[in-house]
Amino acid sequence: MDMKRSYRDDLRLFPGGGTMAAYAVLAAILLALPLVAGNYMLSQVTFVFINGTVAVGLMLLIGYTGQISLGHAAFFSVGAYVGAVLQIRGVPTLGALVAAGAVTGIVGVIVGLPALRMRGIYLAMATLAFAFIVEEVIVRWTSVTRGNRGLNIPDPVILGHKLSTGTDIYYLAFGVFVIVLLAVINILRGRTGRALAAILDSDIAAECMGINIALFKTIAFAVSAAATGLAGAVYGHKLGYISPEQFSIQLSVEFLMMVIIGGLGSLHGAVFGAIFVVVLPQAILLAKPLLPTRIAEQPILDTAAFGIIVILFVMFEPRGLNGYWVRMKAWFSLYPFYRRGMFKRGRIAAADLVKH
Repeated sequence: MDMKRSYRDDLRLFPGGGTMAAYAVLAAILLALPLVAGNYMLSQVTFVFINGTVAVGLMLLIGYTGQISLGHAAFFSVGAYVGAVLQIRGVPTLGALVAAGAVTGIVGVIVGLPALRMRGIYLAMATLAFAFIVEEVIVRWTSVTRGNRGLNIPDPVILGHKLSTGTDIYYLAFGVFVIVLLAVINILRGRTGRALAAILDSDIAAECMGINIALFKTIAFAVSAAATGLAGAVYGHKLGYISPEQFSIQLSVEFLMMVIIGGLGSLHGAVFGAIFVVVLPQAILLAKPLLPTRIAEQPILDTAAFGIIVILFVMFEPRGLNGYWVRMKAWFSLYPFYRRGMFKRGRIAAADLVKH
């Protein structure tokens, strides 16, 4: 386990050589995965990348700034529709992707400015109202969005290469995910990240230290929205078709579940949460034959399972899946000196963060 020995350790992209080597191996595996994986598995991993892009952006807003959002399905839809409409009208794919992120980031600023004075449940309700407004605009603005009829999205073309296969979209989603992840990592290890950490701890104390709270909260909203918009644009290319019902409030709840189950305040947790949200429905599908018929046939089985799991995590492991990951690494690193209860204080702190 890499240990921090100086303040410069917080500014490094990788904590140590071992961590850098592990990430290099993981990247090589992911790049080579299409050579050995079937279409179904490749599709599921692509959805992990798309959800992971959203989770990284949302983690910046919730886990590192303490601002709760139930409106990220709206940002997701804005990115999807902007990317789709621009490409239909002849804009190159890369330009459409950049525009999708930029426009969604601007929308994030517009939403973030009125929400500066709100916290907790009030901020969540404000972003929820925004999600309903966006959904209504998409349905009503038929001249651009085609309303409930939806939009068919042409295959993306990058550098003259038409991305028409599942493997092509896999690499597109992987590339966007890596770019967003590196961008957020660099934000967190710089001045902005330290300011966001101070705001998360105490707005009043951060302001007393000279931190412009309005500016940095707005930056967090903009970056989070832009990342989600990019993910939405890739999502549109993955499915080839988008319509309003794909971006319901339930999607916002799933996004929120990703960061809670994954572990607040951790980019590893964002990735773990994205994997969990993609894998859980498949696990439930495999488990249905083992369940009583009356339970297995319930249409709300997936939603109920998500809700129960979130409650269990909040009650017993507020640090989420990342908490288990940290303890597992500590066990291997400190064996045979590891003792139970070493992370009890961390769990208490994480529980307080979830409550607030």
